[in-house]
Amino acid sequence: MTSPLHLVRSAADATRPAPVSSPSTAEDPAEGGANGASGVSGKRSGPPPTGWRGRLATLQERLAPVSERLAVLRYRTRHLRLLAWPLYGFLLWRYIAANGLPYANDVVFCWLIGALVAGAVHSGYRGGWLRVLRDWLPVMGAVYVYSLLRGYGAHTPWAVHYAPQLAIDKVFGFGQVWTVRLQHWLYTPGHPHWYDYLCTTVYMSHFFAIFVVLAALWRRRHDRFTRLLAFYLALTFAGFATYILYPADPPWLVAQNGHLPQLTRVVSDVLTQSGLPRAGSIFENGSQFDNDVAAMPSLHAAYPMLLALFFWPTAGRKLRILLAAYPLAMAFTLVYGAEHFVIDVLMGWLYAAVVVFGLGRLLDRRAAKRQARQAQELLATRSAPSSPEPTGATATAKAKTAVPRTAAVKATATAATAAAATTTATTAAAAAKAAAATTTAPS
Repeated sequence: MTSPLHLVRSAADATRPAPVSSPSTAEDPAEGGANGASGVSGKRSGPPPTGWRGRLATLQERLAPVSERLAVLRYRTRHLRLLAWPLYGFLLWRYIAANGLPYANDVVFCWLIGALVAGAVHSGYRGGWLRVLRDWLPVMGAVYVYSLLRGYGAHTPWAVHYAPQLAIDKVFGFGQVWTVRLQHWLYTPGHPHWYDYLCTTVYMSHFFAIFVVLAALWRRRHDRFTRLLAFYLALTFAGFATYILYPADPPWLVAQNGHLPQLTRVVSDVLTQSGLPRAGSIFENGSQFDNDVAAMPSLHAAYPMLLALFFWPTAGRKLRILLAAYPLAMAFTLVYGAEHFVIDVLMGWLYAAVVVFGLGRLLDRRAAKRQARQAQELLATRSAPSSPEPTGATATAKAKTAVPRTAAVKATATAATAAAATTTATTAAAAAKAAAATTTAPS
C-alpha cells in the first residue's frame, strides 16, 4: 500500500522545474568543431608546429592511412598466430632428423629463443618477440664467447694434471677409483641397461635444463631471471678460468693413457647404440668447441647444485626432493660414465656454493644501497618546498604582511576565549536561580 508521504514526494518531483543547463556547460553546435578539435581530441589550439615537430606531424599524417591498413591486416590475420607453435615444432623436428639432438650451447640457445619468440607470437602480444631478442641475444653472445674460449683453452702452455685427482679418488674409494668400481659392477659393454639410458638422459639434461629454467623465470619472475643469469654467467666463466689455469684429464682419458684400467664412456656408447650417432658427435675430437681437458671443476655437476641452492629457500617439500635428487643423479652419472672424478664433482659443487652465497651477498648489498638511495631521494622530494624561498624585498614585504596577520589571529583567539568565559558564567547563574526557586517552592 502506498503511503501519503510517498504520494506527496511524487507530486513534488512532478511539479519541480527541469534544471537549466548553465552557459558554461551547454554545448554550442557552432563550437562543436572547435571543442572536438581542442578539448575532446586533446590537440592543442594555436599555430601549427614548426621545425622538426612540424615535419614529424606531417610524416604522421602521411603514414596514417598505412597504419590503418596495417591494423586492418593484423585484424584479418590474427588467427595466423596460432600457427607459431606448430611451425616451431615442425622446424625442430626437421633439424633433429637431419642433425640429431642439439647439444652445443649456441644451438640450444637458438632453439630456445625460437621457442620464446613462438610463445610471444602465439600470445598475440605486440612487440613481444622484440623483447625476447632484447633480453636473450646478449645472453646468447656471452655463452657463445664462452664456448669459443673453452675450445681455445684446450691449448694451454701448462701440463695437463691427472695424478692429484687420481690420488684423491683412491682415498675416497678406499684404494680404488670409484669409476672403475662402478663400471665393473654395473656396466655391460654393448648391452645398455635401463639405468644406462636413465643416466644418459640425466647427462644430456645439462645442455638445456638451466636454459629452460631461465626461460620460465623470464616469463614469470624477471627479477629472479636476472639474478639466476648472473649466477650462471659467473659460474661459467669461473670454470673457464680454472680450465685455463689447471687443465685436468677426465677418467676416460686417464684410462686411454694407461694410468687406469680400461673404461668406457657410457653416455657416448648408449647414444651410439640408440641410433643417434650424430648426437654422439659431441664426444669426438676436432671440434672448435671441444675441450677434453676441461674436467676440473665439473660444470655438469655445478649447474644442478646451482639450481638446488637457488630455489631451496623458497621451494616446497616436493620440489626440494627434486632439487636434492638432481645433483646426486648427475654426480652418479658423471662418475659412473667415466666423465669426471669424484673430486671434480665436489669442486663443481663448491664453485656453485661460492657463487650463490658470495655473489648473492654482493647483489643483496647493492640492491639495499640502491633502495636506500631511492628512499632518500623520495624523502628529499617530498620535504622540499613547492616554491622557492623568497629573497630580498619580497621576503621583507611578506614578513611585514605576516606581522599584522599574526596580531589579528591572536586578537581573535583572545575574543573567543572571553566569549567562552561569559557563556560559562551565564550558564552558572541560570543554574543557581533554578536551584533557589526549587528550594523556596511550597511542598
